Amino acid sequence: MSKAGKYVYGIINSSTEEFYDLGETIPFEDIDPFRSPTEAENSKKTSNCAYTVSFQDIAAVVSDSEIVDYSHAPKETIARLLVGHQQLIERVMSRHTIIPMRLGTFAQSHEEVLQILASGYRAIQDIFERTKNAIEIDVVATLSDFSSFLREVSNQEDIRQLKQSLLGKEGGVTLDDQMRVGLLVKKQLDRKREIYADRIQAALGELAQCFKAHDLMDDTMVLNTAFLIDRDGQKEFERRVEALNEQFQEKMNFRCVGPLPPYSFYSLEVKKPRFEDIDWARKTLGLEDNIITDKEIKKAHHRAALTCHPDKHPDAPGIEKKFDEMTRAYKILLEYYRYSAMAGHNEGCCLSEQAFDGNAVLVTTMG
Repeated sequence: MSKAGKYVYGIINSSTEEFYDLGETIPFEDIDPFRSPTEAENSKKTSNCAYTVSFQDIAAVVSDSEIVDYSHAPKETIARLLVGHQQLIERVMSRHTIIPMRLGTFAQSHEEVLQILASGYRAIQDIFERTKNAIEIDVVATLSDFSSFLREVSNQEDIRQLKQSLLGKEGGVTLDDQMRVGLLVKKQLDRKREIYADRIQAALGELAQCFKAHDLMDDTMVLNTAFLIDRDGQKEFERRVEALNEQFQEKMNFRCVGPLPPYSFYSLEVKKPRFEDIDWARKTLGLEDNIITDKEIKKAHHRAALTCHPDKHPDAPGIEKKFDEMTRAYKILLEYYRYSAMAGHNEGCCLSEQAFDGNAVLVTTMG
């Protein structure tokens, strides 16, 4: 049986009580991948709106929803969840700056929402300071005629010379020869796309606080980059994109998506560490004190690395597993320190079980 909870969309820089009509936003109950259509039809929705839960001068935007684990849900289900998530965030953006939460973030209760806000308060305030009046614009540039682009690259001198040298080869052109040509063409394609991408990023980067390149989806895509810009500079940014479109004439198509909240830079994620994992990590790194600093964690990691690095002890049995465990312990402990420190432990992080109760929920940044 599903458990009722709160779906968390994001955090806003306001403590006023507000409500947002979900309207056409897809209710999360309707996209539960583990419930039959009949159950979804008969389920009672407590409301059809999102609302704020305040802590000091910030608030979480949430809606009442049954808690669902989407980690193994079908892609179609995730896509529908994303639509509802983004639609609501766009409505909130018309009133406030919002730091989005990771897709599929749930809290067990009203009290846990407050715990999330309290735990992440310093990190959240820092992000609001960095993103004051800022928006994200995603720019995608694709080749308008890939066949022509491929022919242009294939006619480069080094590729023509390689093809020419193979024509008169005794025994004919082998599969390995064809692979050599293909690899060289691919290398030159990538190089030319990188040159184009660098030109575009240099031109648009002048107007941005920062930018972040995303993976290219296929060979026709030259650029897939998020830019964090000042809201007041949006029109100038769009004019610059249009100017680039004219510079590249018919070679490239440009598409802008936004304004968006800073998804690519500062999305938040809620983590619930287990005390057993923290205690295991402390012991694995040989730390005996309950109160530690990040410097002590790094020193312990360095000491442990000297004793179990595979390059230094290549013949030691099980050394790679031991090194992997030490690295995992370091990452667990450093992350716990950094985000529990943001909750108020500036003089060091206490690793006792009693202190852990105050850090049972950590809010980290994904960007």
